[in-house]
Amino acid sequence: MAIIAPSLLSADFLNLQQACTMLNNSRADWYHLDVMDGRFVPNISFGPMIVEFFRKATTKYCDVHLMIEEPEKFAEAFKKAGADNLTVHLEACTHLHRNIQQIKSLGMHCGVAINPHTPVDALKDILADIDLLCLMSVNPGFGGQSFIEHSLQKTRELKALITAKNLNVKIEIDGGVTLQNAPAIIEAGADVLVAGNTVFKSADPAATISALKDL
Repeated sequence: MAIIAPSLLSADFLNLQQACTMLNNSRADWYHLDVMDGRFVPNISFGPMIVEFFRKATTKYCDVHLMIEEPEKFAEAFKKAGADNLTVHLEACTHLHRNIQQIKSLGMHCGVAINPHTPVDALKDILADIDLLCLMSVNPGFGGQSFIEHSLQKTRELKALITAKNLNVKIEIDGGVTLQNAPAIIEAGADVLVAGNTVFKSADPAATISALKDL
């Protein structure tokens, strides 16, 4: 059964308390929190202060996805804000292994994300050091984009690599996840589904979460 991680970026920011109450009472497993800096990606979202408010609103796992340059400057702030997992982008980290060590030393789980154009082979030397691998199935920066179909093949390749190395690394798919394509994504080997618009733009978000959970 996949872990369902609704992306709060798609929630109504005028009614975040209502969104948190819904998630807390739903079958959602994680909060997925997208942090964007306007440099690594063209959009700007929110920072540690908002993550801290989400942390106060829930006991669920807070999965913080940093789409930012120089993430090492902010890792400690996100730890203090309450992140359980901190994911950095391979493409944004000149010294990725050092970034991973820093996040682990702060007591958080560590994830690494890759953009749609980045090959799975780029991860083979760091897979043993991380807890989560986030495959971007859209170009990062904005919600509501369509799923890139080649992501299924990349998921299969990554699953085979993790299995061959006998590692305990979760595969997270982020972008364009719907009730229609989620079964194929899970079948390809995904462990975590990030769902933004699919959840928050639906008529009944809690029921949509349950439907994803039952796949």
